[in-house]
Amino acid sequence: MYYGSGNYEAFARPRKPEGADSKTAWLVGAGLAALSGAAFLIRDGHMRGDRITILERLKIPGGALDGNQDLGRGFVIRGGREMEDHFECLWDLFRSIPSLEIEGASVLDEFYWLNKDDPNYSLQRATVNRGQDARTDGLFTLSEEAQKELIAVFLASREEMENKRIDGVFGKEFFCSNFWLYWRTMFAFEEWHSALEMKLYLHRFIHHIGGLPDFSALKFTRYNQYESLVLPLCKWLLEQGVNFRYDVEVTDVDFDLKAGCKQATAIHWLEDGVAGGIGLGADDLVFITIGSLTENSDKGDHHTPSRLDEGPAPAWDLWRRIAAKDAAFGRPDVFGGNIPATKWESATITTLDARIPAYIRKIAKRDPFSGKVVTGGVVTAKDSNWLLSWTVNRQPHFKHQPSDQIVVWLYSLFVDKPGDYVNKPMQDCTGEEITQEWLYHLGVPIDEIPGLAATAAKTVPVMMPYVTSFFMPRQAGDRPNVVPKGAVNFAFIGQFAESAERDCIFTTEYSVRTAMEAAYTLLNVERGVPEVFNSTYDIRKLLAAIGRLRDGKEVRIPGSTLLRELMLKNIDAMEPGKTAQ
Repeated sequence: MYYGSGNYEAFARPRKPEGADSKTAWLVGAGLAALSGAAFLIRDGHMRGDRITILERLKIPGGALDGNQDLGRGFVIRGGREMEDHFECLWDLFRSIPSLEIEGASVLDEFYWLNKDDPNYSLQRATVNRGQDARTDGLFTLSEEAQKELIAVFLASREEMENKRIDGVFGKEFFCSNFWLYWRTMFAFEEWHSALEMKLYLHRFIHHIGGLPDFSALKFTRYNQYESLVLPLCKWLLEQGVNFRYDVEVTDVDFDLKAGCKQATAIHWLEDGVAGGIGLGADDLVFITIGSLTENSDKGDHHTPSRLDEGPAPAWDLWRRIAAKDAAFGRPDVFGGNIPATKWESATITTLDARIPAYIRKIAKRDPFSGKVVTGGVVTAKDSNWLLSWTVNRQPHFKHQPSDQIVVWLYSLFVDKPGDYVNKPMQDCTGEEITQEWLYHLGVPIDEIPGLAATAAKTVPVMMPYVTSFFMPRQAGDRPNVVPKGAVNFAFIGQFAESAERDCIFTTEYSVRTAMEAAYTLLNVERGVPEVFNSTYDIRKLLAAIGRLRDGKEVRIPGSTLLRELMLKNIDAMEPGKTAQ
């Protein structure tokens, strides 16, 4: 497996790898990584779909890319996915998957046209004082000291950031800045999370720094991620003959571990409570999804709180059993062993009439029933004890959603602090009480809050014990390589596998990238995996980011005045269509 960039590699069609016809593939889990892996095996590895089997413990595919209507509770989305132009592996995949909405188009075509016609941006990023504009004015408000700290993290080596917390490399002034407000609520970072992960995000998205305050950096699907991404991909896989087996819990994988050669020899599972499994040879490929950010998610309803499930976690327990067999298979408890540090809660609010949408319109400054961008990303109640953020994507958010309803997604980073209105931690609240707290921060008159929460909305809270587990401070070796050294027929995929390329987790791109690397490596596909967009090496992007981080203050470039002016002039002239002097 190797990396490539440019049209030569992007448009090339690889020939069938030697031995592809004799291979079978088993994929553990039916999240985006596994679904993508199956697609790459077929499209680029020329494997027959009927020789590929996906094993899933649940009754539905998609993993964290969910979106469904629970008839007893209401619409449910545990989280949303923010996307951008340079998710190179994701778009490489979905250019080949037919759209379910537009005949003759791919999912990429559909997404591209949608975001051309209706570009995303926010008209109000944050509120204070119960729905009033927080007046962030697109500024980052980073002090000189905070700017120095940010640059120091950017320039530090990966090794220097290993096992360090964010609050170990930044001071009080940084945490008081608008930059940290934008950053933490957009990406769900906490002060105790990994400084290394923060560094990787800075490098990965340096070209989008200017778009952080108004979310103009982001793009979204037409509907929820399950209907817009998972369903068309699953339909295509089924048409290729891929076998989906649900209600199958993989409990262990056996390996023959020798010096220089590691081979998976068996998969063990429980199906309908009955132990089963299959033996594996060198031509039987295994792609193992390890860990899970949505494992043990628990749904409440409008009158019942969700609960924190700290019991057995099958996805994590599987990784623990595998990791015990070889040091190269990672250290799962670094990520999944501290639930108080990795949990938070979300809620899906469905409005039932026109009363609440009027308050949404006031803050979003757009008609939520227009079918176009509404909030353009999360709106954060800056002074909320819960640090509550909420968003309304294009409506309807579900294909079968009634035209007079709005689906809202809400989450809080501080789920164990009392609210400003309900005076209870979010984790102890019913859907109705969460709605009350949200309405309070929308600016609904106090005397109207109980009645609106009771009759004008239906809310489903979801507690997720492991949702930010991949942000825990870590070091090299804590995550296993996608294909460990010496592995001949197995790979690890998903958010907790270590890509050889400099990418960052908590993105759809990362799941697809690990799957692509795994498939290309084990099948020896003769095409380059797209490298990460190289904005971090582009002086134009770096200077533009520095200028925005300094809120427009002059960027001081060492040297004479004449040299600085020439340098800035020539950097500007490096834009397409301009000529350098």
